[in-house]
Amino acid sequence: MNADAKRSIAQDKAHHVHPQSNLRQHAENGPVMITHGKGVYIYDSEGREIIDGFSGLGCVSLGYHNERLANAAMRQMNTLPFAPTFYNRSHPKVAELGERLTALAPNGMTRAMFQCSGSEANDTAIKLLWYTNTAKGEPERRKIIGRVRGYHGNTIATVSLSGQPHMHAKFGLPLPEFKHTELPNYYRFHIDGETEEEFSVRMASKFEELILAEGPETIAAFFAEPAISGGGALMPPDGYWEHMQAVLRKYDIKLLSDEVVCGFGRTGNLWGSDTWGMKPDMVTCAKALSAAFFPISGLMFKDDMYADMMKNSDEVGVFGHGYTYAGHPVGAAVALEALDIYDEMDLVGHVRKVSEKFLSKCHALADHPLVAEVRGVGLFCGFELMKDAKTREPFDPALKVGEMVQNFAHDRGLYLRAIGDRISFMPPLIINEDEIEVATERFKGALDDASAVVRAKI
Repeated sequence: MNADAKRSIAQDKAHHVHPQSNLRQHAENGPVMITHGKGVYIYDSEGREIIDGFSGLGCVSLGYHNERLANAAMRQMNTLPFAPTFYNRSHPKVAELGERLTALAPNGMTRAMFQCSGSEANDTAIKLLWYTNTAKGEPERRKIIGRVRGYHGNTIATVSLSGQPHMHAKFGLPLPEFKHTELPNYYRFHIDGETEEEFSVRMASKFEELILAEGPETIAAFFAEPAISGGGALMPPDGYWEHMQAVLRKYDIKLLSDEVVCGFGRTGNLWGSDTWGMKPDMVTCAKALSAAFFPISGLMFKDDMYADMMKNSDEVGVFGHGYTYAGHPVGAAVALEALDIYDEMDLVGHVRKVSEKFLSKCHALADHPLVAEVRGVGLFCGFELMKDAKTREPFDPALKVGEMVQNFAHDRGLYLRAIGDRISFMPPLIINEDEIEVATERFKGALDDASAVVRAKI
């Protein structure tokens, strides 16, 4: 490690507070310092070449070092580096992006708002539901339902909606308007002999029980990722979305599809909603919207919702919401360029092609002693780690088997994400078959390394 890297690590330890990190561990050991990247590879200050098997944070769809995206940002910075979208002002890039994005969106979206992150997009959606329900004469419809282990952001509202206990602990959260239905993890929670379809019916029944207990007239919406990223790349079981949407229709409750991770090709379709037959009333996206080259997110909805917004705006005199950097011209320019690249390279077609090898190689690891289940779609795969796959006996949490696999993978040159004892594998969407071969071999090696340690301890 050179002197510059050592200085950066010392500066980071002394002054930078890290989100979603063990602060004591960071104070003692410092960060893994990533210095540069190219294609699907990142490089750390130790000189290791690492395949990014988690797309940064599920966002680096086009990999690292893309001159077209960098040039699009530079051109816009030289033309108009900032323009507000408050007070009826706009600029050409955000106008074009609004038209382009709504045309691509699932289920007939017509309006778009822009923010800087998926958290802000989902937070805005919550506010708009409360706002428009007031306009409709239903101000009591304030409760929002999420799922255990679902993830929708880190603002006070969106982290309350997220079913992540470690993000609630010590913050006095969740807020009372936010409720959670069950995690549809078929492998862990099915009853012996229960089919996936039967499990999905039971999940929908539990969902309906929650709605009835809270009062359907008090519930504004159900927020859900098509496949749960924050719970560890968890794919919905057979029939899940069919039965869940039937309950929503029965009680006239809106569905927001959180496409922050699933959107723009991750699942082998442009949207996860398309992959699983969802018909959302609202859609949020971020991450791959700009291929992670600039912070920008989108919220899309339909004209009926916009009409209710106008009604309140008429009464108050203004729509009292917004962010300084909403619809930032550089972010909009980068997003438009990313959408052009996706079209020109047929990104969805590429994902479908290489996903055959990716999923085949992932499923080949299902027989590993640590692995109980493998489920995936497109370039999005989750691995359940268990002490005993047949009895579903978990590892002792103190072993931190998932974290162990994650760390061994990094040592072997593969960045993965452990969520408890689940592993999420979601490489950049530009990955090729040769890189998939290398990445999955490194993953197998990490599983072998962890297995040797586990065998020695139990």
